[in-house]
Amino acid sequence: MSLFSRRTALSSFASLPLLAAPSLLLARSTFKDNHPVDFGPRGPSSFPVHGIDAARFQGHMDWNRIKRQDIKFAWLKATEGGDLLDPEFQRNWRAAKRAGVPVGAYHFYYFCTDPDTQAKWFIKNVPRLRGGMPPVLDLEWNPFSPTCVLRPPAAEVRRVANRFIQIIERHYRTNVVVYTTPDFWERNDVAHLKRDLWLRSTANHVEQRYGTRDWRFWQYTATGVLDGVEKEVDLNCFNGGRGQFRNWLNTRAVR
Repeated sequence: MSLFSRRTALSSFASLPLLAAPSLLLARSTFKDNHPVDFGPRGPSSFPVHGIDAARFQGHMDWNRIKRQDIKFAWLKATEGGDLLDPEFQRNWRAAKRAGVPVGAYHFYYFCTDPDTQAKWFIKNVPRLRGGMPPVLDLEWNPFSPTCVLRPPAAEVRRVANRFIQIIERHYRTNVVVYTTPDFWERNDVAHLKRDLWLRSTANHVEQRYGTRDWRFWQYTATGVLDGVEKEVDLNCFNGGRGQFRNWLNTRAVR
């Protein structure tokens, strides 16, 4: 999802414990990584629920093979700004759904376009899939855009993000998940959006990098390798056990 990976390719759910003790977890990640990092004993391999996020940069994706590798969820890039649709979104959306992978979509926010326009563009292109993964608002800077390098003050970032979130949540009847990166987190107080957090940290443990245990998903590598995915792919883990993930999805699924 992150622009960094492109170069190579809260309302917290209070009834769920944020973390399952490693000794209680039933499975370990066996996914391959071209550039693995030792995150310590509480790294991604200590969490049993893993998923991917993908966009056109991943190339061809065989979703039946992907599911057989114990992938429990997927988020696909759908839209960016007010006029860009990922060219692989519709094909991957249909194929993931047919394969039975819980799937959702994310929107990459542009600070040069108003939130109403962006929310309407997302809604136009992303079906309301009952039982699917909740929509994601991807908040990060865009240093590679030739047209939009605007970096508003933190208060303005949160204002437009909240407006986008309100529109999306009203349509999909569930809470938006907020994805962000370390530099964006540090500057913009993203936690004040009070939504489930999906945090990117590929060099250090997510809790060390962000100084919080209050996260729902951790994007821990952009160089994952899966059968059925043509190129490297982002890998993510859920902060809890399998039963906790099922409960979370039952609560957060699109209505």
